[in-house]
Order: sequence, then structure tokens, then C-alpha cells
Amino acid sequence: MRTPDGSSLSDYDYELPPERIARYPAERRDESRLLVLTETGGMRHLRFREIVEFFRPGDVLVVNQTKVMPARLLGRKPSGAPAEILLLRPAPGVANPHLWEALVRPGSKLKPGRTVVVADDLSVEILDSAPGGGRVVRLVTDLSLEEALERHGHMPLPPYLGREDEPLDRERYQTVYARDVGSVAAPTAGLHFTPEILAALEARGVRRAAVTLHVGIGTFRPVDVDHLDAHEMHHEWYTVSEAAAATVNAAREAGGRVWAVGTTTVRTLESVADEQGRVRAATGTTDLFIRPPCAFRAVDCLLTNFHLPRSTLLMLVAAFAGYERTMAAYAEAIRGGYRFYSYGDAMAVAGPSTG
Repeated sequence: MRTPDGSSLSDYDYELPPERIARYPAERRDESRLLVLTETGGMRHLRFREIVEFFRPGDVLVVNQTKVMPARLLGRKPSGAPAEILLLRPAPGVANPHLWEALVRPGSKLKPGRTVVVADDLSVEILDSAPGGGRVVRLVTDLSLEEALERHGHMPLPPYLGREDEPLDRERYQTVYARDVGSVAAPTAGLHFTPEILAALEARGVRRAAVTLHVGIGTFRPVDVDHLDAHEMHHEWYTVSEAAAATVNAAREAGGRVWAVGTTTVRTLESVADEQGRVRAATGTTDLFIRPPCAFRAVDCLLTNFHLPRSTLLMLVAAFAGYERTMAAYAEAIRGGYRFYSYGDAMAVAGPSTG
């Protein structure tokens, strides 16, 4: 019998009791628990606010400043039957802010030519089919896109939460540093940070750099091929500014460590790093699929949440921390009553695996 080594999809199975799924956030962002995988190979159980002690003066904290859109539109077909539109990204090749690629429900009924009425001042026309079963849609409204979504949009919570969005999600399914609108899912490792923690890190001599990667619907889609080399990763748009690249490079040149907040930040930095680990400013899309084995070039430490079985996010963590170490940490977190997934607890890995 083959020993699991992280090379096959089945290696990333684990059993999670349903009550371990965090359906709501902790009362305070920084009250989440924190499992730390230390540089010496041990584990520590802390609260997230204690993360500051693991940083050194000269380190740099790199965050993903994407902002989640209230991109879920609930309406009705002309027959009165309910319908749902989930905006994914602006339609490619056009400059019209009201033209989007979207997922629709029920897909079998919402063919091109159909219309969904969301409100008196907003309807959605289905224009064409799009790759992956999606649609190209037009928002029909006199409102700006921002006004239309703010007034009628719902936060696109992950389906495993098993509930509709509530007013609290407008704030809590957003990082405190979110700025660039464009995601349909939150970069959840950043949800634990508070202004107070960020200020404490700054006072400790830790610099901060912000990149943007707009999280797409692919983050919810499980891998469905057993041989990981056959998996096609979804594309996501990113940008790394000159200032962010300079901050990261200066920190590394001075001996500081790069702390990446979340798998999206890791994918962004590793997409723009050269063989020497220098990060370049760039804007584009990435389909980088990080899994074991992987030599990381730009990231020294990782902050992340606990991810779904068989997900590319879990595979990235296993590539960084080591497969056996990662799965042992997940087993420890389950035994210890940690809360999992988007609104759950956090894990810190103080350095990448060396083998």
C-alpha cells in the first residue's frame, strides 16, 4: 500500500465533524485561535492577537487588499419563479461596466434572451453563454455599478456555511484593509487582523506591503482529477505595484522575512518572483498551481486558515509546510476543537519545508 506523500488527490482527504465548520465569525477578529507551526518543528496553541510576537524587526507583512463585491443578485423570472445571478468578472474585451460574466441559477432556464428582475431599478438580461457554464449578462439600470450592488447585492458567502448572508457579513467578510473591489470570495487569512494588530506590527519595525489578487469562483471548486498534474487551475487577476515590490525586495535584501497573508498572497508573490526571489511589479492573470514538491522563492512565512479537503488551498499549504506536517497539524486542530474554513481559526507556518 502506497504511503501518502501529497502527490495524489486522495492524500488530501480528512474527516471534519460538521460542528467544526465556523458558520459565523468569532465575536472579535483577533479572538480567533492560532495554531503555530514553529521553526523547530513544534506546535503552539495561541490566540491570533499573539501573532505579533513571531515577527522580527525588518520583516514585511504582505496582504491582499482585494475587496469582496456584494455580487450575488436575487430576483425573479417573468414567470415569478426565483432566480439568482452571481457576477464573476467584467466581460472581457469591453469597457461597459454593466456587462459581466456570471453564473446563473437555474442554469437550464436562464438561456440567452431571458431577463431576471431584481428590483424596480435593476434587472439583468442574459446575453450569451460563457465558458464553464456561465453567462454574459447586462445590468439594466440607471444606477452606477457600485450603487446597484450596494443597494441590491448580497455577499457571496461560501455554500458550506449553510446560511444566507446577514448584515454582519458586510463588515466581517471583508478585511480591515480591503480596498480594490473585485473578489467573489474573501482572502480569509486576513479576516483576523485588526487595526490594533497592524499598529503593533508597525511599532515592532515590521513593514507592510499590499498586493491585489481578485479571488474567483474557482476557489470553491474542488479538484476532480486524482493525478494532480492533470488539474487545470482557474485564472485570477492580480497586480503588484512598484511600491509593493520595492518594499518586499528591500526587506529580503536586509535579511528580513516575507510573511504572506493567505494563499492568494502566496500565489501572487510566487507568480512575479524570479529565481533569486526578487519580486517585480506586474499586472496580469495567474493560474499558478502550487503543490508538493515546490521550492518557494519569495515567501518565508505563511498565515492561513484551515481549508477544505481536496482543495488547491490545502495543497499549497502542504507544499509550504510539508505534506506530513500539514496533515498532522490538521489532525491536531480537529482534536483541539479549532473552527474551520472561511470564518474559522488560523494557522501560522514560521518557515517553509526544507524537504
